[in-house]
Amino acid sequence: MNTLTVRLSTAADAKARFVAAGNCALAGKAVEANPTLDFGSYDDMHRVLAPSRLTIVKALAEQGTLSIREVARRVGRDVQAVHRDVITLINAGVIDRTDKGVEFPYARIHFEFDVSAAA
Repeated sequence: MNTLTVRLSTAADAKARFVAAGNCALAGKAVEANPTLDFGSYDDMHRVLAPSRLTIVKALAEQGTLSIREVARRVGRDVQAVHRDVITLINAGVIDRTDKGVEFPYARIHFEFDVSAAA
């Protein structure tokens, strides 16, 4: 299944994963590339993937390219508000813009992070 993984991680974590993948490739080992989106904090992630924006992503999942007007119709919201949310999702790398509209080229999103109590 074609899945986008969303993580909470630091730049150092992302760099370590990148270096480890590079070392595997240099050693001739297969490196599996999985689409991921990293956020530095839960607040950053929630700003981009707020519930109304996740509704847009779900409406786009496995639907191919849709116009913003069609996305607005499917989620039952105003076109201008959906347009603002779509721009945020494009800028964050969650969805893609094409000549014909916007698309989310994945079947699902997998969230990979832990939430713990403050010390």
